[in-house]
Amino acid sequence: MIIKVLLTIIFLAVMIGVGLYTRKQASSVDGFVLGGRAVGPWLTAFAFGTSYFSAVVFVGYAGQFGWKYGLSSAWIGIGNAVIGSLLAWIILGRRTKLMTQHIESRTMPDFFGTRFNDQGLRVTASVIAFVFLIPYTAGVYKGISTLFEMGFGIPYEYCVIIMAALTAVYVILGGYKATAMNDFIQGVIMLFGIVAVIAAVLASQGGLTEAVNKLAANTDDGGGFATWFGPDPWGLLGVVILTSLGTMGLPQMVGKFYSITDESAIKRGTIISTVFAFIVAGGCYFLGGFGRLYDPVVLENGKIAFDSIVPAMLVKLSPALIALVVLLVLSASMSTLASLVLTSSSTMTLDLIYRDKKSLPGEVEEGTIDDIVAEKIERRKVVVMRVLIMFFIAISLLIALNPPTFIAQLMGISWGALAGAFLAPFMLGLYWRGVTTASVWACFIWGVGLTVVNMVAGNPINPINCGAIAMLGGFPVVWLVSLLTPKMPRDIVARMFECYKKK
Repeated sequence: MIIKVLLTIIFLAVMIGVGLYTRKQASSVDGFVLGGRAVGPWLTAFAFGTSYFSAVVFVGYAGQFGWKYGLSSAWIGIGNAVIGSLLAWIILGRRTKLMTQHIESRTMPDFFGTRFNDQGLRVTASVIAFVFLIPYTAGVYKGISTLFEMGFGIPYEYCVIIMAALTAVYVILGGYKATAMNDFIQGVIMLFGIVAVIAAVLASQGGLTEAVNKLAANTDDGGGFATWFGPDPWGLLGVVILTSLGTMGLPQMVGKFYSITDESAIKRGTIISTVFAFIVAGGCYFLGGFGRLYDPVVLENGKIAFDSIVPAMLVKLSPALIALVVLLVLSASMSTLASLVLTSSSTMTLDLIYRDKKSLPGEVEEGTIDDIVAEKIERRKVVVMRVLIMFFIAISLLIALNPPTFIAQLMGISWGALAGAFLAPFMLGLYWRGVTTASVWACFIWGVGLTVVNMVAGNPINPINCGAIAMLGGFPVVWLVSLLTPKMPRDIVARMFECYKKK
């Protein structure tokens, strides 16, 4: 216990120290939200990866999908690396950086409002982002607290409150730069931690070969848990789509491309982020694939408590390894929480409360305000964002203290609505000049509508599969509606796409 407590105190002290170190760079809006658009490839790549993988993956997804699909769940981690990281950087990295800088966009809702010349889109997107990031944040709290309860014996409620308070401190102090620097430190811990934990768990089962043989002998639900594609390949495909494709439509993930320094940094960041995802995501799901060799908690209704599977695998490890696991999950979760609360607060502040009238590229601004007044407004916006960070954390904390369902379902609802609404219009808006304003509205209705109707109806479609359908379905929705509705003025669109001609 002394080892676990000491390591955790050192870790938390470093996180808060980074927040204090970077607080001067967080005095302006660009500094607080985007790190001054000058964050290097290593920090950006690790920020992307650590925001992607949290306790939701390590505890919720690895446990639930490892139990359902066995070793084939490792394909989810491979999909996360290839689609969610490599393709996300290749498809979105350069174009997002150039266009958002060209149109002076700081958030995803701001992008929709300016790119499609409709401030109603900006407001609606900010509301969607704020509402549906809450269940995701609650899922992260629940995951990290489950592990903390196991490692320290501290009641779940106290764990949730402590994590919320500590995350709030360093994000409020240092903004995005503090988040990115801490993400790098946390990412290094995650890389070493997942390798050490996998080695220890396999050793406890007599090695890799013996563990696979034991899993192959398990005939529950038809068996196949040690095969390449598991007992349910189609269900597995739905999870791969949701967890991999979804990153390209999530505000907290896409926002990383806004802040990176330049195009050469994007090329290096692509490689770093992909390797990180292979090790962390691949390792998490590979570990979860051996979940059926352990005894999870069974609820009163006879169902498996999926969130208890990974803790059951780790509870008999040595104290030093449990301390490493706690730091691993703490690192993964605090980085994701920081990204989520920063995204939510900046969206609410910049796209709802202080929705400045913006000139389109090439237009002359009508009048300017004096520098002193402008500086005061900037500082006021940063203050409001800091207040909203506390508000957002408080709401998600209330949900986490009484979570309605398993972690995986919370994340499925959040990712399904957000990526279902945003993915297609954002990606196509970077490439295709023919995307219309009406098609973006249609995709917002499609993504949020499908998720909410399914949830209200009692989830006749599994939330994971529903999320995958929402994401993929957005592309034909945007394409068809764009063909049938009035196009945006050519001169406006041409000015926006001028950024891609520059070196």
